[in-house]
Amino acid sequence: MVKILGIDEAGRGPVIGPLIIAGVMINEGEEDLIQGVKDSKLLSHGKRIELDKKIRENADFKIIEVEPKEIDEVLASADLNLNWLEAYKQAEIINELQPDVAIIDCPSPNCPAYENYLRNLLDNKNIKLVVEHKADMNYSTCAAGSILAKVMREKRMDEIKEKYGNTGPGYPANEVTRKFVADNWNKYPEIFRHSWATYKKIVGERGQKGLGDF
Repeated sequence: MVKILGIDEAGRGPVIGPLIIAGVMINEGEEDLIQGVKDSKLLSHGKRIELDKKIRENADFKIIEVEPKEIDEVLASADLNLNWLEAYKQAEIINELQPDVAIIDCPSPNCPAYENYLRNLLDNKNIKLVVEHKADMNYSTCAAGSILAKVMREKRMDEIKEKYGNTGPGYPANEVTRKFVADNWNKYPEIFRHSWATYKKIVGERGQKGLGDF
């Protein structure tokens, strides 16, 4: 049996909350076990929940959560960026599940360079890699990974809202999220990505106002 693994992420762009990376593995020819999967962005919340349960019951999987602090540390490093961070987490999933084929929804504009970087992180260099843009649109295991990642991201955001208040979805373009960051930038450091331009801009504005108050 050829074991096929698909990996995708959710929460790459938000200023609040974790980045989630998920891998789903099935045997070639057993795609019917996860029938109905598609890119998570094309599914309703209810359908994602339904498929999340189906995937967990019928496939091998691994989910990694990357907290804002780790993202900030990586972006402060001279040697790493967000793409390479994803590669390290994808390699962790591949090395644990040991597929014959790993399909990656590539976060980098340069797929060959990304594939080379990722391969160097693998324990088994003979694993076949398929590294493409929009792989979640073209491969069922990758779509399944996007669903697990999205559902987990939504769960974590619900937990954050329950504890800290209405953050919105966490994306900088969202008005509720921007207001939450503006009102709470100096509280709850564990949920904010301090390296994000949205956060830095608000801190800069609040800092300037603070100096002017003296």
